[in-house]
Order: sequence, then structure tokens, then C-alpha cells
Amino acid sequence: MAKITRKPVPRKAAVPKKKAKAAVAKPKAPAKKSLKAIKPWTPAEIHEVFSRFRKANPEPKGELEHVNPFTLLVAVVLSAQATDAGVNKATRALFEVADTPQKMLDLGEERLRDYIKTIGLYRTKAKNVIALSAKVLSDFGGEVPRTRAEIESLPGAGRKTANVVLNMAFGEHTMAVDTHVFRVGNRTGLAPGKTPLDVELGLEKVIPAEFMLHAHHWLILHGRYTCLARKPRCEVCLINDLCRWPEKTV
Repeated sequence: MAKITRKPVPRKAAVPKKKAKAAVAKPKAPAKKSLKAIKPWTPAEIHEVFSRFRKANPEPKGELEHVNPFTLLVAVVLSAQATDAGVNKATRALFEVADTPQKMLDLGEERLRDYIKTIGLYRTKAKNVIALSAKVLSDFGGEVPRTRAEIESLPGAGRKTANVVLNMAFGEHTMAVDTHVFRVGNRTGLAPGKTPLDVELGLEKVIPAEFMLHAHHWLILHGRYTCLARKPRCEVCLINDLCRWPEKTV
């Protein structure tokens, strides 16, 4: 039998692999300066800051409208995640008919909702206001309590609420830290902190006692109208020469 001879199949030439492009290192953005690395404020500088605030606005007032400690308490509870202007618009009519805990209970939760329905989370807030009114009557004789722990025991009231009421209604040297105070404390370097409590304690530590009665109002107003979140108005800032913010525009 004749042998069958198979011709070898020619191998395909190896295709040279493409050389990987050398990775081009992107230039790193300059690291932002940590507030902790910035030179701390001196006591003289802090005194100067609050002296300027006092000179510009000797008697700052909170912007939540109220007629007594109870209506202040209610207004602050309603102001959570809402603007002062929005709360005032709703409470002007409300406080004409319910300016005491008993009148608020007599009004009832359903009718209260009608007054405050333009405010965010109004259903939950109405429930809390009715519950806190009942507790003020049953536990505190109808009077707003005068300690932080007692105010915080009321439905819907937290530490910030307690600090506002203690300061505005009873003249206590408390520091209520809202979003504006938190921003100003961190941005300026006056009291850097990761939480509102950090900023609160930091500010209480460095602000001289002579300024503490009005300090939180000055800082709130400064954050609300000058040291804005997105476009701070550094050019008109009273303390722009002392501010430690690395990104200030003056």
C-alpha cells in the first residue's frame, strides 16, 4: 500500500504584540490645606472678630417670630429642615390662636396641621408639637423648662432647640449650632469640627464670656448673609483679613 504523505501546514506568522502605551501620569491637584494645619486663632484675634460683630450689630435678634418662651420653643421645633421665613409665615396666624400649651392642645393636631402645612414634615411636626404641649403641662406646670436636659426630653426638641430656647428666652450663654454656624466655625478656622457638637464646644471654649450672649446670633447671621455656602461674599466680610479659609477671595 502506498504511503500517504501529508504536507505540513505552514504556521501562521506570529503577529507582534502591540506595545502598551506608557501610562501618562496626570498631574495631581494641589492638596487643600487642612484646617488643622492652619495657624490657630489667637485670643486677641478672636476678641477683635466679635468686637467687630458687636459694633456692626450691637443687639442681634433671632429671626424666628415668637411672643413668649412657649411659642419660641414651638417655632424652633418647626424650623427643623425649614427656613425661618417659611416658619414665620405659618406661625403668625397660629400664634394668634394658640400661644400657650393648653391652647395648642385645644386646637388639636388636625387643625394644627392646617396652619403649618406649608412647612416641610408638617405631619410629624404637628404630632410633636401636640405631644410637647401635653408634656409641658403635665410635667412642668405649663411653663417651658429651663434646663437643657428637660427641654431635650420634649418631643421634637434636640440639643440645638434647647440651646436656642435657653439663650433667647432665658439669657443663657449657650451656642446653638445650625448649618450656618457649623460652616462658619469650620471655614474660618474658629472652631473646626466634624460634628455640630464639636463646633459648639470649640466655640464655647474660645469665645470670651462678654460676647457669648449674642455670639450664636452673630455667627448665624454671618453665615446666612455673608459667609454663604456656595458663593461666600468675602469682599464685604467684616473679618476677611483674619479669616483662615484658604480659598477666600480677598
